[in-house]
Amino acid sequence: MLPVFQHFVNFHKCDTVKNVTSYNHPLLKTLVPFVEAIGAQLLLPDEVTETDFPLFWNDEIVGGLRRPDLNQALDLLLQTAEHEIGTSRENMTRLEKQRVVTLLNDWGAFTLRKSVEDVAEALSVSRFTIYNYLEHSEQK
Repeated sequence: MLPVFQHFVNFHKCDTVKNVTSYNHPLLKTLVPFVEAIGAQLLLPDEVTETDFPLFWNDEIVGGLRRPDLNQALDLLLQTAEHEIGTSRENMTRLEKQRVVTLLNDWGAFTLRKSVEDVAEALSVSRFTIYNYLEHSEQK
């Protein structure tokens, strides 16, 4: 399991997934940790719409997957990074903030629009500092 998924699953419970007992099919039960990790929504067969991704088992729709709301993606990654580091953003040292920026970069967070500004605000540092941390992480 990728580290971002493993840490999210270990530390978070996402309200986008119903209680596992509501999923009778083994495929749906198996997908619950993955769906939680990526912030998507697992659906029962009667909830699947044409914009969702249907999940088939032996040519039968057993459920569906609704793509995650990417507006919340950076917040999800920041929360996961906090848990990876083991402390809240407010209490992080400079080295821990550098580690967070490295993790976020590894996870592709900086491909999102305005992510440098948003991460800088979340970590209470400047954009310039984030760019320095990124440069530092790429030199390693």
